[in-house]
Amino acid sequence: MSRALGLVLGYAADQLFGDPRRFHPVAGFGVVASALERQLVSTRSFAPLTSRLDRRTAGIAYTGVLVGGAAAMGGRFDGTVPTALATYAVLGGRSLAREATAVHDHLQRGDLDAAREQVTHLVGRNPSQLGPDDIARATVESVAENTSDAVVAPLFWGAVAGPAGLLGYRAANTLDAMVGHRTPRHEQFGWASARFDDALNLAPARLAAALAAAAGGNPRDAVNAWRRDAPQHPSPNAGPVEASFAGSLGLQLGGTNVYAGGVEDRGHLGHGKPPTVADIPRANRLAARVGWAALGVSVLLASRPRRQPS
Repeated sequence: MSRALGLVLGYAADQLFGDPRRFHPVAGFGVVASALERQLVSTRSFAPLTSRLDRRTAGIAYTGVLVGGAAAMGGRFDGTVPTALATYAVLGGRSLAREATAVHDHLQRGDLDAAREQVTHLVGRNPSQLGPDDIARATVESVAENTSDAVVAPLFWGAVAGPAGLLGYRAANTLDAMVGHRTPRHEQFGWASARFDDALNLAPARLAAALAAAAGGNPRDAVNAWRRDAPQHPSPNAGPVEASFAGSLGLQLGGTNVYAGGVEDRGHLGHGKPPTVADIPRANRLAARVGWAALGVSVLLASRPRRQPS
């Protein structure tokens, strides 16, 4: 039960305090990862990385060293306190809700410039041409996707593997956010990070989608949107979660997004109305219910009897 109790305490700490403003361990990991990435990708400091194979091989090593190192560090500890500390370090539910609420408040005041700036904390799309409803859609989609990435998935892997699972998962997810983009610099180098993050999120994303359907007001619509519309989304994991949120909230998400690297069509998820500013708090409330339900599932999973070594 010590692992289950650690998950509960870490989740409670995240809900009470959110991410620390300074000296966040995930930010520290990002600094290390960025320094290593610059050394590997820069042709001045690592000239042999000129071919596609060189870059992909280097990316595999990069992912293996950083994710493996984080998991190995977590694997040295188990029990209530290490699990609680690791859970608090990697969860992002309170901060996600705080950022979404800030976007909502700017829009409520009619401060479009501030809302455009604020939404960049949640999404990578170009905000310069986004209107209020576009910003609302971006925010709701981010709440859905990041509820899976920053709450459900860490709890799942914490239940399965304790601190090693928590730290290893957060390392992989952070690397995907940093280098897992199809840009000239990262298309080959970030391949391993993106694919490994996809693999780790296969089960948690579908758990998040199922919990969103169960916790929302329209379970049938959520399941139908998930089954019908999720394949249109370019992400194998964000698609089910965003579609389930769309069905639960009676919204239509997805569409065309403009990023620094180009334009992406995410299809249409759900058959409801387009999101408006008023739907951001609704998405936050659904995300909170999904988070608590994921904690319950993870506690049950962590409490299962584990085979003792003979």
